[in-house]
Formats: sequence, C-alpha cells, structure tokens
Amino acid sequence: MDKFEHNYLPHPAAPHRWTRAEAERLLPPPGTHPRSAAVFQHGSLLLKLFAPRGHDPQQPHTRDEIYFVANGQGWFVNGAERYPFGTGDVLFVPAGVVHRFEDFSEDLVVWVALYGPEGGESAAGAGDAR
Repeated sequence: MDKFEHNYLPHPAAPHRWTRAEAERLLPPPGTHPRSAAVFQHGSLLLKLFAPRGHDPQQPHTRDEIYFVANGQGWFVNGAERYPFGTGDVLFVPAGVVHRFEDFSEDLVVWVALYGPEGGESAAGAGDAR
C-alpha cells in the first residue's frame, strides 16, 4: 500500500460502522493517483473508499475485489466486458483481471472491498449463493 493507504479511521469504541463523510475526509487531494483511502482492515479484508477524478489508472489487483457504487455513473471495464454502472450497483472483479472505470461522472465514489488470499479465492462453488 502506498502512503495514502495507511489512514484507517480511528474509532476504537465502534469499529463496525463508518460513514462516507468520515471516509471522504481521508481521501488525498484531487490529482493524486490512486485517489483512495484505506478505511478498515480485518483479517484479509481491506475496505477502502475510491474517488477517481478524470481517469482511473488502476492495474489488476492480486486479490478478489468488490466495488459498491456509492455515487456516480459511467462505464466499467472488467476483463473483456464493458458495461454501464450507476449509484447502488455492485461490481465484482476476480484477482488478476484488468479493470477500470471509464467515462465516469465527476462525482464517482465507490467503496472497495479487497479480500481473500493472494491470487484470489477458488471459483469452486461460484454462483451457489442462496
């Protein structure tokens, strides 16, 4: 993690709730890449807030990742696919897959959950959520 990702929210009395406003105060200034802030870490889970401006310079990550779109809209590239997204959507990216936000609104804010082992979790049982 780079220097902007060592800024977890200090809240020892209630470590199970964070607001978007609290997390946004941790974001580095616009023009910083990546414009993200680490909010919480527990075991393999790392929760971040990501608010790119202009373009998204992401590279593939070494762990599985879920984006929860808090605000904004645009297009999301996920491997060979490209599809629209908007506020309230949830996007999954397996470890190692090229992905990025494109043609997105200037108010884009997403919660990001990176989790699991390096290389991602096994796809065994995928789609079995019931």
